[in-house]
Amino acid sequence: MRTKRRSSAKTGAPRLIAGLVITLGMGAAACRTTTDDVHRWANTAQGPRKLVAVLTHDKYADELRVDAALTMVSMKPRGGRRLGLSNLLDALKQLPEAERTRLVSGMVPALDAEIRKPPTGAGEARVDTSIAYKDAAYALLTADGGPLVTDPAQVAKLREALTIWAVTDFSARMDDSSQSYGMEQVLRMLGSAGVRGLPALIALDAPKLDRMCDLVADLGDAPAKLEASRRLVGVAEEVNSDRWLKSRAPKLEAANKASKLNPTPAQFEKQLASYQEEELGRLFGSMRKVGQAPVVKFLLGYSGNKARNEKLRTTALLALEGHLDKEDGAQVEAILALASAEDTPDPVRDAALRRVGEMPRKLVADRLYQLFESPQWKIRWVGAELILKMSDSSHVDEFMAKLGPVKGMSITEPLRYGGIVGSLKQVKVAPLDLIKRYAESGNPAPVRLSALGYFFESGTKADLPAMARFAADRTPVPECLKDAKECEWKCTVEAGGKSEEKEIGTIGDFVTFCVQPAIEKREPVPLPSAPK
Repeated sequence: MRTKRRSSAKTGAPRLIAGLVITLGMGAAACRTTTDDVHRWANTAQGPRKLVAVLTHDKYADELRVDAALTMVSMKPRGGRRLGLSNLLDALKQLPEAERTRLVSGMVPALDAEIRKPPTGAGEARVDTSIAYKDAAYALLTADGGPLVTDPAQVAKLREALTIWAVTDFSARMDDSSQSYGMEQVLRMLGSAGVRGLPALIALDAPKLDRMCDLVADLGDAPAKLEASRRLVGVAEEVNSDRWLKSRAPKLEAANKASKLNPTPAQFEKQLASYQEEELGRLFGSMRKVGQAPVVKFLLGYSGNKARNEKLRTTALLALEGHLDKEDGAQVEAILALASAEDTPDPVRDAALRRVGEMPRKLVADRLYQLFESPQWKIRWVGAELILKMSDSSHVDEFMAKLGPVKGMSITEPLRYGGIVGSLKQVKVAPLDLIKRYAESGNPAPVRLSALGYFFESGTKADLPAMARFAADRTPVPECLKDAKECEWKCTVEAGGKSEEKEIGTIGDFVTFCVQPAIEKREPVPLPSAPK
């Protein structure tokens, strides 16, 4: 019996060990983390913590760790925050560089594929699954402390995917509020390459056309800007056509009907024209940002067309700001011709002269001086102010020589010219010395009055004795030409608490009723206090 028990003990040990092995094996299998676990954790309270644990522990296979990272990317926001993405970035930053590089390399192909997926559905049924992956790619490329994607080929792959993403359903993706990083952030990171595809989207009725033009103007390279310019001109030409008006008539009729409006045929035509004007005005605003040769040519032609709307002609000239080629004689001539033409409406002329003011003085001075011969005093006035603002004190002799023979001067002119001359940059001779010289008798009346106009704006009480000797000067002021609009020679004088308009017939009247009262009313400039 004893022998049997010993035999039983000996044979029982191997059975016990085998049972333990089987039990331990079953336990290990039960505790092993699977892909199903990783995906399920995306929707559990402790899921983010468990996913981070899988990603950061090297006991797990790289394939599962990458799966955990991508699951964090795709997690739905919690409390309005993308906790999965923020946890992913924090976890990756903790890893050794070599390990992080290996795992991120495993993520890139999936990110690339998901970013390239177009949205499905439309309207309220529209679904865009790419947003989360786009945000992750952007974050990996721009993380604080340095990008988490470092392999040049993988960086290039993600940048290419983001570039394609931006031009696919641009308008909807621009407005998508679920993004952690907006469209503009992404494009500014990508730079010129990111907006290279935007000009192809510029078309009639394209949504967000103004935003496309903003981005191309800010970030685009020369080819992108040129293509955007060409396409903008194409859209503007279409909007400016009778074909466009006919195509919009049914829409406008439907809008009137919905609003219970019943315009007459003439009123309807005005509505259409106003609609067209608004559309062109918006396009001119985009043209102002993009510029380039096609836009400049179109806007110059439009602004110079007398049959076009005055307001839009003015807007076209304003849109040319900073885009004219100063070396292009045809462009310079077109602007100068528009500014100097007698039949150019004042708003259009003012806008043209602004563009003239952007050009080198040597290119435009002679043409501006030609405006001094205009029978319209306002044309000369605007041209004279412009040329003075482009001058320094070395040009005053030239200016006064051109001003001397003018006819039909208004009092507004000398009052403004004198003030500007006094503020010119000094070269060779002080502006005030020139003013005193030109105020003396022997100079033509327009010149003397312009010199004395300095004291109207800037004279001090110390100048009153010098002014007194001009008070008896009987030299006549230049008379306004017949039918000259708003031309006058009058100054308002206050006496005994009452205001009285005085007619100005002579240089003495100009000094007595305009210059001296202005000086006397002016507060004295306080002297600097003595140092303590």
